[in-house]
Amino acid sequence: MVMAFLSRLDLQEILQTLSVMQWIPLYVFLGCTSFLLLPYCLVFTKFWALSVLTFAWLAYDWDTHSQGGRRSDWVRKWTIWKYFKNYFPVKLVKTHDLSPKHNYIIANHPHGILCYGIFVNIATEATGFARIFPDITPFIATLEGLFWIPIVREYIMSMGVCPVSEMALKYILTTKGSGNAVVIVVGGAAEALLCRPGVSTLYLKQRKGFVKLALKTGAYLIPSYSFGENEVYNQETFPEGTWLRFFQKTFQSTFKKILGLNFCTFHGRGLTQGSWGFLPFNRPITTVVGEPLPIPKIKRPSKETVDKYHALYISALRKLFDQHKVQYGLPETQELTII
Repeated sequence: MVMAFLSRLDLQEILQTLSVMQWIPLYVFLGCTSFLLLPYCLVFTKFWALSVLTFAWLAYDWDTHSQGGRRSDWVRKWTIWKYFKNYFPVKLVKTHDLSPKHNYIIANHPHGILCYGIFVNIATEATGFARIFPDITPFIATLEGLFWIPIVREYIMSMGVCPVSEMALKYILTTKGSGNAVVIVVGGAAEALLCRPGVSTLYLKQRKGFVKLALKTGAYLIPSYSFGENEVYNQETFPEGTWLRFFQKTFQSTFKKILGLNFCTFHGRGLTQGSWGFLPFNRPITTVVGEPLPIPKIKRPSKETVDKYHALYISALRKLFDQHKVQYGLPETQELTII
């Protein structure tokens, strides 16, 4: 079986597939190591000192992830990310230069199922962020809970990942000087339920926190769109009245209550093209970064001011989408729906 699989793929395809296969399971493995192995070593083995030192380090280093983290250019430039990028492939496109004299909030859309495009483009150097945007330091914001896990936090901090909390983001945008760009996938996990091939629907009307943050810090707002992100998985919504729909709703409700996450029923391809599985489809993902929108710095912005700049942002995002949609695989008639 293994030989049949290898005979249908060349070496580059194998390496690309393995680079994608390791991504989520590695987080699970590191998380399980923290939650299971460290307590086990502490109680049942002679290596208890290792667990004690790990937890002591976590306590001592607790504020680091909220103060810009601890990035590693070496990790960001690992060769595995090149294979990861080429699997789809993923591309980063600049429409305007970014001055290192300012700080930026790059709002990205859509969330997709697993945010492949924004991970490759921002958390790694596979597509050459440092070359495309010289003198700009990127940070990608994600769930703060990941930084509570001892080993996982070190791994994601090394790639320039930070918590999507006001404290962490304000620190980067006001305390670390200029030339910083925080990337926020604004729609969040709620938007994942809207992500399907051929659909361009964003959960954005009530998402105004990123605009308020920009006003409080004076960071320029930049719209960005990852064309193709919705195409790499097929998401299933079962017919109402069926037992599959019942179980789907039950799981979604349970995940939301316990973990605060949305449960998506999706599938992609298997180890070989044309097979069924949970690998993403090989579809191009192109993240287009738009023009910076200058934002005044206001310590306590009013609701009217936030609404004003939120509307300006949506207008700029629609313009970016319409200018590039045909070039990156969408029909001319495709419209951006915002709910």
